[in-house]
Formats: sequence, structure tokens, C-alpha cells
Amino acid sequence: MNVTNPERIILVGLKMKQGNDYNFKTSLEELWGLAKAAGGEVIATLVQSKDRPSPSTYIGKGKLEELSHLVAELEPDLIVFDGELSPVQLRNLEQAVDTKIIDRTMLILDIFSQRARSKEGILQIELARLEYSLPRLTGRGVEMSRLGGGIGTRGAGEQKQELDKRRIRNQILDIKRQMHKVQSTRQLHRKHRQRAGLKTISLVGYTNAGKSSLFNALCSKAHRSGSEQVEANERLFQTLDTTTRKIILPSRIEVLISDTVGFIQNLPHHLVAAFRSTLEEAVDADILLHIVDVSDPDHVDKMEVVEKLLQELGAEQDKIVTVFNKADLLDFIPDNYMTSYFVSSKLGTGIDKIISKLDQKMAEL
Repeated sequence: MNVTNPERIILVGLKMKQGNDYNFKTSLEELWGLAKAAGGEVIATLVQSKDRPSPSTYIGKGKLEELSHLVAELEPDLIVFDGELSPVQLRNLEQAVDTKIIDRTMLILDIFSQRARSKEGILQIELARLEYSLPRLTGRGVEMSRLGGGIGTRGAGEQKQELDKRRIRNQILDIKRQMHKVQSTRQLHRKHRQRAGLKTISLVGYTNAGKSSLFNALCSKAHRSGSEQVEANERLFQTLDTTTRKIILPSRIEVLISDTVGFIQNLPHHLVAAFRSTLEEAVDADILLHIVDVSDPDHVDKMEVVEKLLQELGAEQDKIVTVFNKADLLDFIPDNYMTSYFVSSKLGTGIDKIISKLDQKMAEL
């Protein structure tokens, strides 16, 4: 996409009358951040309060007419729904509104398609994209399976000719075979590290919590190069592929430290399934540093999202060390977090304490 001409986007959210106002608000704000991360520009947001999504069009008839008028007035390039649209809903919406429509899942898939660099990451994204697209190859969905530009249409397996369902199923089987080979190779490397006695540390946390910045800060102190190792900025899902480096702790113990993909609320199950092997390897580390953006007003809820997923993946509680990042943005350090660590990756404060804690825990293993 041309950076100077970002796609103009209308966001559509459905607030359940029995739902939580706060969760809806944060989800919609997150969708805005995702749209920006994909390279788009949000020009309007449409919200409807409703008991439940309409089975045929997700939003109600009156709100759909309002959306049509908004489209005629603003002429957006794309409409993004903050929810997962069924094949029927997607087809009916595309027929009612002559504009490209995607949902939250497709938006996240698009961002992942932009960021993946490793072979396994690219395969995982493509598998999730194909499995999600398979039941949606109708109407404009067929068009979106062809080579084209724009948010929601990127992906490693795009081709000019129409992808029929049989061909997609064959691609899915082929990708699963390739992934099995990659995962087998990764398991061999993992066994080699274990035989060599190398301990591992994984940085986990909500997307944009500052994991990559903390990873760089730790490497600057304890990596042989004394320099930053990964790109870090404020974009959601800046890190997608796992990056691993060897660092040396004060006791001269050598350990491997990994920067991993960030978590997010309402993460599409297609992506959870696709990235499960990567996430499982992360939680299998000897120590998990749960990085939290303590300056974020929603950080407690985001901590719960990460903790829930870690629990689902079988992470052991005593392996987890909570690190509150971006402490430089606080007016004061609260005294009710005595078992946690407050750091600033930006200023480098608190990094030595984290390294000492890691050294201590490694000595106990």
C-alpha cells in the first residue's frame, strides 16, 4: 500500500445491551489501533446497541441503511467490523454496501501477513488465512482470493486466478506438511539446547507492552554485542516472529532469551490455533517475563487476557515474573505491587534489578 495514500476506513461496532461497556470501548479502541497498524486511516465509526448480532447482516436493517448513506457520503475504501462475520453475514453486507468489507479477524491476518518474516511465521499466517477464507469464497469473497492490493487482501498465497475450495484444501494440507517439518526441526534445536544445558527465558505480554524495547534493554546490558537486537516501535504486532539471543548473567551463566508475539483480547481462534506451537514453546521456557505497560489505563484487564492465555497453554505460575514497563510515565510507583518489578526500557532504569532477579532464579533451577 502507498503510505502517502492510506486506505480510508469506516469502523463498525456492535455493543451488546447485556455486555460490558468498558470491554466494548476498549475493543473498539483496539480495532482503531489495528486499522492504523495495517496502514489505514479511520475516517468514521458507526456503533449500534443491540441484544445480539443479526444472523443475516450482523447489524440491524436501519443501521445498515445508515451505513450505506455514510458510505455514499464519505466514499471509504474499506469497512471493518469489530467482530467475526459469518459467511452469510459477509455476503449479505457486501451485496448491501458496494464497498470492500472485512472483519476483525481478517484485519489481524492482514497485519500478520505484513510482518511475518520467518518460514514458520509465513506458513502459520497462510494456514490461518486459508482456513478462514475457505467458507467465505462467495461473492466478493471470491474476488478477495485473487491477487490484489489493500488491507485484508494480502497474504503469501494470493494468486491471480480464482482459488476454488478444492485447491485451498490441497494448499492447507501442503502447508500443514511443511509446518510439521519446520516444527520437527525446531524440536531438534530445542533438544540440542537442553542437552547443552542452556536455560531459556521468554518475554510475553500484551501487544505494544514494550517487550521488544525491554528485550533490547536486556541485550544492551547482557549480550556480547552490547547493542539492541530487534526493531521496536509503537505499532501493534510489531514483533511477530520469535527472536532469540544468548545473554550472560552476572554469575556468568549463559541463557537464551526470546522476544515473542504479543497477545490481544478476542484473538481469533484461527490465529491461536496457528500460533499454538510457537506460544507453547514460549511458555515452556524456564522463566517467563510477563511484560505489562503500567502506563496503560487498561493494563489490569490486559494482564488478565495474557494470564488467561498462559493458563490455557499450561504455563507454570512459579515461572512467571511480572515486569511493569514504562514506569517513567507514572507520577509515582504504587506500593501494592511489592512482588513485581517496575522498569523503564526507554530510560534503562530497573534493568539491572531484572537481570539480578533472572540470575537468582536461574541459580535456583
